Amino acid sequence: MISFTLTELAELIEAKLVGDATLRIHSLATLEQAKSGQITFLSNAKYRKYLAETEASAVLVTADDLAFVAPGVSALVVKDPYVAFAKVAQKLDNTPKAAQGIDPTAIIHESAILAEDVAVGANAVIAAGVTLAKGAQIGAGCFIGQEAKVGANTIVWPNVTLYHRVEIGENCTIHSGAIIGADGFGFANEAGTWLKIPQVGSVIIGNGCEIGANTTIDRGAIENTLIGNNVIIDNLCQIAHNVSIGDHTAIAGATVVAGSTSIGRYCIIGGAAVINGHIDICDGAHISGMAMVMKPITEKGVYTSGLPATPNREWRKNTAKLRQIDQLYQRVKALESQLQTQQNTVAADHTTEE
Repeated sequence: MISFTLTELAELIEAKLVGDATLRIHSLATLEQAKSGQITFLSNAKYRKYLAETEASAVLVTADDLAFVAPGVSALVVKDPYVAFAKVAQKLDNTPKAAQGIDPTAIIHESAILAEDVAVGANAVIAAGVTLAKGAQIGAGCFIGQEAKVGANTIVWPNVTLYHRVEIGENCTIHSGAIIGADGFGFANEAGTWLKIPQVGSVIIGNGCEIGANTTIDRGAIENTLIGNNVIIDNLCQIAHNVSIGDHTAIAGATVVAGSTSIGRYCIIGGAAVINGHIDICDGAHISGMAMVMKPITEKGVYTSGLPATPNREWRKNTAKLRQIDQLYQRVKALESQLQTQQNTVAADHTTEE
């Protein structure tokens, strides 16, 4: 089991150490569940009460919360405990590798180029002209299509499909079931018959990206679908052809982005959002979960649509009223017209009297 002293962890995250510097930490846990040898953190004030009760060996806290830490529990004082937690979690990560070595059941074309330290799992297929950079891991059952490229230290978990000429950058993680480079939804209609338009672009994914399980990213129709650096996309998302996503954008699960839409840098898109095609979304836009974006977003801010859950009886009443909104609109319009007529009559009478 890997472990590190609090001194080593404090140096890693540039924290002020309060307590026993020689304590060794082997894993992380929640404030409520942590035991000896574990480290925990507080990033939400509503859980502050658990600081006095935790059995952890150490906690990650801000200077404001240090006074609430239980006696005998060491502390690493940082500006942002959640960021510190992420860095410590990376250091203590014991996730097994997606593959180790070259499995004898893997099928690797003789023209494929494999750099040093590449690993390919059982029954994976590496097609002609593929390039796997140093330290790439290709999990069991993956298919890497012709002339695809996988960057250094990128992890491709089992049963991922990368179509032909797809390019994945360095230090990426592609989770199981992801399909990258399938055809975009391109068809022309001739007298009621759909004619397929060959999708001859590709998908280019930058460095440091994470693509969730069972997410699909379609190849471009002519130009490429582009995913920037440090983009994180959750599970079960659909990114259509010719979409462009800027650096550091985060997209939560089940989101659908239609074709030829451009999403800026540092955007945050909530789960199950639907984004129309052929529109631009500016840098820094925050889109709430289940929002439907039908028009371009040109100013940084938070955008929301959809109705939150309500008790069924209340929802039924509101829905019944909503169905009458057009009738209500027509009545208000008629009343406004009547009021305007009356005001005009009064004004005319007043002028006559003068």
